[in-house]
Amino acid sequence: MKVAIITLPRDIKGLKILITVMWRIRRNITQSRTVTRIFAETVQKYPNKAMVLYKDELLTFSQAYQFSNRVANFLHEEGYRKGDVIAIFTENCPQYVPLWLGMSKIGVVAALINFNLRDMPLVHCIQASRAKALIFASNLSEALKSVRPQLPSHTIYYCLDQAGPSDCPSINLMQRMSQYPDYEPPSVEGKCTDPLFYVYTSGTTGLPKAAVISNIRYCYMAYGVELFFGLRPDDVNYIPLPLYHTAGGILGTGQAVLRGTTIAIRNKFSASQFWADCVKYNATSAQYIGEICRYLLAQPPRPEEQQHLVRVMFGNGIKPQIWPQFQQRFGIRLIGEFYGATEGNCNIVNFENKIGAVGFTTRIAPFLYPITLVKVDPATNDIVRDADGVCVLAKPGEPGELVGKIVKGNPVREFDGYLDSKASSKKVITDVFRKGDQAFSTGDILVMDEYGYMYFRDRTGDTFRWRGENVSTNEVEAVISNAIGLNDAVVYGVEVPGNEGKAGMAAIVDENNQVDVNKLGESLARSLPTYARPLFVRFIPMADTTGTFKLSKTKLRDEGFDVKQVRDPVFFLNPKTRLYEPLTDLVYRDIQAMSIRL
Repeated sequence: MKVAIITLPRDIKGLKILITVMWRIRRNITQSRTVTRIFAETVQKYPNKAMVLYKDELLTFSQAYQFSNRVANFLHEEGYRKGDVIAIFTENCPQYVPLWLGMSKIGVVAALINFNLRDMPLVHCIQASRAKALIFASNLSEALKSVRPQLPSHTIYYCLDQAGPSDCPSINLMQRMSQYPDYEPPSVEGKCTDPLFYVYTSGTTGLPKAAVISNIRYCYMAYGVELFFGLRPDDVNYIPLPLYHTAGGILGTGQAVLRGTTIAIRNKFSASQFWADCVKYNATSAQYIGEICRYLLAQPPRPEEQQHLVRVMFGNGIKPQIWPQFQQRFGIRLIGEFYGATEGNCNIVNFENKIGAVGFTTRIAPFLYPITLVKVDPATNDIVRDADGVCVLAKPGEPGELVGKIVKGNPVREFDGYLDSKASSKKVITDVFRKGDQAFSTGDILVMDEYGYMYFRDRTGDTFRWRGENVSTNEVEAVISNAIGLNDAVVYGVEVPGNEGKAGMAAIVDENNQVDVNKLGESLARSLPTYARPLFVRFIPMADTTGTFKLSKTKLRDEGFDVKQVRDPVFFLNPKTRLYEPLTDLVYRDIQAMSIRL
């Protein structure tokens, strides 16, 4: 009774919003209102309103619409048709959203490539999308040039902002597009279930996987954020996050595309300019990931942090330890924390400033939104099942893996999965609530309290999160192995004081002291984005293996980089020299005291 009385107002609001989202989605489906059609309606409402603010540039809704039409007409004339894929490899820019909108108008699917990727991961993502062409920014031409020999020979390259260098030949996209009309392109029958674009996610194992974002999914996620956090068409939403990710590229841009909100973007996040930008653009809402909140708190006080108009910030990963301090210092009325897997159906939100909670589920009528926590074996991460083979549900206070029931035909409960069907099947588990059903497995461990609020605890599988990015240990292990002559290496995440998530640490088998740590560092810098490079490297004489010959990480992970426990040589990536240097007792103490910030 106590739980019902306390949670009823919250649950009623949540139910009302869920019903509204479902009504909008059903209407979109019955009326074939795809994202591009909804965008056309938005443009009619706000033709001369600013859609995108970037540096000192302004792109109105009409200008974005005309640009998207030119994109569509040009690509159609080039021979691209419904179902074709074109990859986008560029930092945030005003043309980013109109680019994929224009592709979608003729049924072409955009693959949004992480602009931090290099070498093998970059090749993998482009090839995995089966892209026929690639649109890239000129400042990324060097990264592209180094992998071009490994890409299919028939791939066509378009440089977004100018002609590419002579040793990386490409077509000048802007110049060619300017010759094409801005009226509506040839009509292509589109459905709400059609893919809109691909977003890459680390998943739980291996290289990044292309998650399919359908028109329905884009709308569902954007509508939910809008309604739960009270976003309005007259807002200016500041997006310092990359547009190739779900947070910025769907939850943020969706407010503009679907509802007419102005968005202000940066090419890359800047802690020192965050509040200055908010003041400059008159932002009333802004987005974050946990790292951003910590970076902002670490900045010296400046006038802009009290002059801004931001009333709500929404995102995921803010630590409960800094949540109250962040709100108080910067005067943010609402911190809208949420949890959601890009490809999954387990989206939850915290719209009540409940410190530490990533969202909630109803304890009164859980059947209304069938997500739950199932018990896992802490040693193996295997799901615990009862005598009948059905998953055992975690009780309040017990850690469990978050799963969401899959219901075919229900747009909120569907699982669109990955482009790779094998990868999709690995995320589906059976016999969850009852025999014969299916659910999406998030791979994340959460804890629920007695009122249904959920708190993030850890990630299962072979990923960890650092600098707001999911890092695949398998991917980093493969790069290290290639760099050291295919010797064994294991990668895992370790906690570092004063930092969100877990930093990468590699344990490398080096029996005869043959690995040159400086050359290893150079190789990793070439092949891995900054956030994926191990901050610690440990050299071990041999590796423990499991019964199936998999390298064991448990003991290594538990020891971390603690010099009191580790007797092997350990190196750390010095943030000043950017070289791997010996981890001495003094350095270890400085890291613990946060005198050295990694």
